Amino acid sequence: MLSRTADNLYWISRYMERAEFLARILDATARLATLPAAYGGAGNEWESVLLTAGAAEGFAALYDKPTERNVTEFLAFSPENPSSIRTCFERARSNARAVRTALTGEMWEAINGAYLELGRYEPKNMTREEFARFLEWVKSASLAFDGSAYRTMLRNDAYWFSRLGVYIERADNTARILDVKYHVLLPENERIGGSLDYFQWSTVLREVSALTAYHWVYRQSLQPWLVADLLILNRQMPRSLASSYENIVRFLDDIGSAYGRQGVSQRFSRNVLTRLENTRIEDVFRSGLHEFISGFIADNTKLGSVIADQYLL
Repeated sequence: MLSRTADNLYWISRYMERAEFLARILDATARLATLPAAYGGAGNEWESVLLTAGAAEGFAALYDKPTERNVTEFLAFSPENPSSIRTCFERARSNARAVRTALTGEMWEAINGAYLELGRYEPKNMTREEFARFLEWVKSASLAFDGSAYRTMLRNDAYWFSRLGVYIERADNTARILDVKYHVLLPENERIGGSLDYFQWSTVLREVSALTAYHWVYRQSLQPWLVADLLILNRQMPRSLASSYENIVRFLDDIGSAYGRQGVSQRFSRNVLTRLENTRIEDVFRSGLHEFISGFIADNTKLGSVIADQYLL
């Protein structure tokens, strides 16, 4: 396969996964922002969503204050934001057009249909209810593309590069959600384990469709260390860091076997997975959740660069 084709397939999946992630965190932030003041809300939810999305610097260059309208416009629709939902769909479709023959008909219909449907949404004067429906549509469009890839692609290098994009992006997104919740959302005067803390951790789990899974696994009230355990170390949870890296290692090994050569990306991904396998959640909190997550995000970013150097350039 040409490296250009592999690169397009990889980034199509990353952009579609990123669009869904942005829809999820915007939906969750809207829920947090509706808490009554008497509940003890921090009032910094819209700032936190910018940090979670890694878009605070770009936002500050265009807007004075992170209000609900400014943040939703920037993260969902702004052409000035290289990672807005609109930009993600546009770039995914552009990449898909470049490798049209490498996609199945169902994949192309899913992504092209989403791109065309996007033009129907006008951000100006959009009510909260209309915006909520837009976010649900984004999640559905991403799921439709992901499902069509899973159900219709041959299990060859095109599929493996596509799935690598999904899991590299998913691991980064889950890590950022955890980090920002722990350090930004909870006010300094609110105790860990309090009512506000409980509500915010449940919102984090809803962001990654894991609230029901949490109760299935732990069968008790929400505890920060158990939420972190589920989203970092539990391989049964499909959005956890461990599950993401289990898949990354598998698909990189498939590529290495098909091409008859292992390389830096295979070794590096195995090292990250081994560290996750040998980590206990007690150790994570003892050394600092923020420090652990920061190190993981740096490693995940480095792996993305290694994959690009080895296969995509």
